[in-house]
Amino acid sequence: MPAGFALFDTAVGRCGIAWGADGAVTAVRLPEESDQATAQHLGEGAEPAAPPPAIERVITAVVDLVSGTNLDDDLAWVPLDMQGLTDFQRSVYDVARRIPPGVTRTYGEIATEIGLPGSARAVGRALGENPFPPVVPCHRVTAANGRTGGFSAGGGVTTKMRLLSTEQAVLGLW
Repeated sequence: MPAGFALFDTAVGRCGIAWGADGAVTAVRLPEESDQATAQHLGEGAEPAAPPPAIERVITAVVDLVSGTNLDDDLAWVPLDMQGLTDFQRSVYDVARRIPPGVTRTYGEIATEIGLPGSARAVGRALGENPFPPVVPCHRVTAANGRTGGFSAGGGVTTKMRLLSTEQAVLGLW
C-alpha cells in the first residue's frame, strides 16, 4: 500500500509517483487527462505528501529523462515495489529496464530473452499493465518491422513517440 504520492511537472505534462513506507516506488504515472485521474491511478490509500529525499531524486531523474537533459540515466537504480505482480510481469519489466535511452527492442525480442519465444502478445499485455512508466521504459518496446505498437499511458502512441523522439531513438535499433 502506498504511503504517499506527489504530482510533478515534466516536459510531457503532469506526472505522478507513489511510494511505500520502505521508500520503494509503488507506482509512476505519465500524464492523464487531469491531475485527479493521474492521482487515482497511483493506488488506493495513497495520500498527497511531500516526497522524501530519495523520491525527490527519482522525480528529478524522471523530469530530466523525459526532457532529454540526461539520457545517460536509465533509472535502473530506482527501487520498485513489485509486490502483486506476476513472475512473468517481473521478467518482462526486468528486461525492459535494461533497454538504454534512445534504443528500442521489440515485444518478440523480449519474449525470446525471457525464454518464451512466441509470447510477444503476452509481453505487450504485461507492458500495457506497467505500473512504473517511464522507470520501466515500456515506451522503448515496439512492434516488429519498426512499427510503434500500442501505448496505454495517457496520450497513447503520441506520448510514446514523443518520449522516443526526446531520446532520439530509432525504431528497431538494438
